[in-house]
Amino acid sequence: MKLLFKLISLLIIAAIATVGFLAWYQYQHFQETPIAVTPDNALFEIKPGSNIRQVAKQLAEKKLIEHELLFFAHARITGKATQIKAGEYQLEPGMTPDDVLQKFVSGQVLQYQLTILEGKTFKDILADIRKHPNIEQTLGDADEQAIMRQLGAPEGMSPEGWFYPDTYSFPRKTTDLAFLQRSYKAMQTYLQKAWEGREPHPHIKTPYEALILASIVEKETGLPEERPLVAKVFLNRLDLGMLLQTDPTVIYGIGEKYDGNIRKTDLQTDTPYNTYTRAGLTPTPIATPSKAAIDAVMHPADNRKVLYFVATTPGGASHFSETLDEHNQAVRQYILNRNKTKESQP
Repeated sequence: MKLLFKLISLLIIAAIATVGFLAWYQYQHFQETPIAVTPDNALFEIKPGSNIRQVAKQLAEKKLIEHELLFFAHARITGKATQIKAGEYQLEPGMTPDDVLQKFVSGQVLQYQLTILEGKTFKDILADIRKHPNIEQTLGDADEQAIMRQLGAPEGMSPEGWFYPDTYSFPRKTTDLAFLQRSYKAMQTYLQKAWEGREPHPHIKTPYEALILASIVEKETGLPEERPLVAKVFLNRLDLGMLLQTDPTVIYGIGEKYDGNIRKTDLQTDTPYNTYTRAGLTPTPIATPSKAAIDAVMHPADNRKVLYFVATTPGGASHFSETLDEHNQAVRQYILNRNKTKESQP
């Protein structure tokens, strides 16, 4: 009887050992086997509030893994079960279950992009945000002032010029307000930094005035390297009490009625932005200035008495003049060259 009991005990122990070995072997095999990624299941979203058991079930339902309990057990054994982060993840062929788990823990969510281009108006920027498929729209039909209030801007501040041009990466479902907040803070930060290191000018008394002039420089510059000279032209005009007389401000004042042409009547029709009829800077920026345009205003070209400039080549290069006679001659030469170009075209 004792012999039979020992035999049964040995058989039970052997069975347990076998089951344990098979479980260990299966677990090791599970860890080493790449997940089954296909174009249809490569995007995997962990919703906010999901726990590791729910995530393991999702993985199995998408046929990325065969054994959700093994994934769940692996997450618990490694201590990562409570460290996963919500978001959308791009899974790659060859990833093991541990690679997947580590990705979920790292929070390396899929990023989308949107570029704010220099020279664009706030309406342009807002339109791009509103049509982006991966930005969550929360602002609805809020007007510009309501949007600025939500961003924490001073009451009555125009949004024009306040959004730093750059390419921004963000996860899906980033809100429109969060996107704008990021760009708004970036412009505030850079403008203040540039202001602190500026070359002082008596007619640019605040960072906002510098932002306004930078927006004008941005719209008037054909070539990036000419920005410091263009800024110097406008600063010299301010010094002499001259009108800025810059077409982009007139166009901005015309607004949606602008049809692509500036007529003599447009230059003579007074608006708050018509620098042919009003002295000084415009009341607000007229576009989003680039970093280079801001830098040009803070550090304009040195020792030049330039007061005029005109484009002289199709590429945008300009001729800068110190006198009106020289400028008029450059304009005549530009018109002559343009006419010759037209005549030579078939």
